[in-house]
Amino acid sequence: MNDGVSRRTFMKMTTAGAAALTVGDTFGQTSETILNSSSTIEAAQMPALDPQMQKVIDNLMALEWPPYTTLTPFNARQGSPLTLAVLAVVSEMGKPPLEAVGGVSHLLIPGPGGQLLIRIYTPLGNGPFPGVVYFHGGGWVIANLDTYDASCRALTNAAGCVVVSVAYRQAPEWKFPAAADDAYAATQWVMTNAARLNVDPARVAVAGESAGGNLAAVTTLMARDKGGRMPIHQLLVYPITNYAFDTPSYQEHANALPLNKPLMQWFWSYYLRREADGANPYASPLRAANLRGLPAATVITAEVDPLRDEGEAYAGRLREAGINVKATRYEDVTHEFFSMSGIIDKAKQAVAEAAGELKVAFGTA
Repeated sequence: MNDGVSRRTFMKMTTAGAAALTVGDTFGQTSETILNSSSTIEAAQMPALDPQMQKVIDNLMALEWPPYTTLTPFNARQGSPLTLAVLAVVSEMGKPPLEAVGGVSHLLIPGPGGQLLIRIYTPLGNGPFPGVVYFHGGGWVIANLDTYDASCRALTNAAGCVVVSVAYRQAPEWKFPAAADDAYAATQWVMTNAARLNVDPARVAVAGESAGGNLAAVTTLMARDKGGRMPIHQLLVYPITNYAFDTPSYQEHANALPLNKPLMQWFWSYYLRREADGANPYASPLRAANLRGLPAATVITAEVDPLRDEGEAYAGRLREAGINVKATRYEDVTHEFFSMSGIIDKAKQAVAEAAGELKVAFGTA
């Protein structure tokens, strides 16, 4: 924060609702009850960031978007301030807003609660290609296919694969386990109907960011438990893995941007039907009794992110189960950095790493 105005904006965006501190206090609270709490947490200055990352955060703060914890899910879905902040930096740098791919198309597929919309990104070339079933972030509540379009385009080109992005059902209209059920069903459909997508059914991975990383991890658990087709790799980018807020990274980055502790509590309060659901491995894969029989994994975390430690803990659990894991923490960047490969060098490195591990799994490295 370089001046009083930006610090006031930072405090406005991070402190609203910050009094909901414990799992028990958080579940079932509306934004109104959180906002009306008499306790507050003083906003702490964010740690020093990579200069390219800081530029995005500065643009985000300048937008003065109301804290998500003060919004209803309906209003929270009406815009993506982070996307606007990224586009502002892209424009300043004179870069094209979209990374070109071979082709983009859409399809409706059957799901457990009705038809699901998928977006299919195809690389240049003839195929059949390897495939990635991708799940967007947004805490199971907000965001959509467009919000994470940049990540899908970058992976399509870097890994030379078809990326199938899934518009799963969102809370609170559809609470847990609707999103997980959709993710599993979509993955099974893609693997069964791969030829329709110019995809090799023997080379299909799952991937996701944040809540999408949770869904990717859970999809592999479901495939193992239900005897379904198993993806050959799981790419988990700062995944949500546990219904808890007690890790050192949650303490260190409780007021971080763009993701912070109050916002994660807000997401969970809408996603779960009841607090007991938080112990279900299909909501909190870190709580699974065992992780044996799952595919190799790439786990990418960001230093300035409350989810950092639970993502790394999940990577550790996978290793203990004998799973081959490549885990990397990217320093001085925040949650959501992965989608910014056009403007942040560390994001470009992370995409290249993810693509490299996917290529190894696909046999195309």
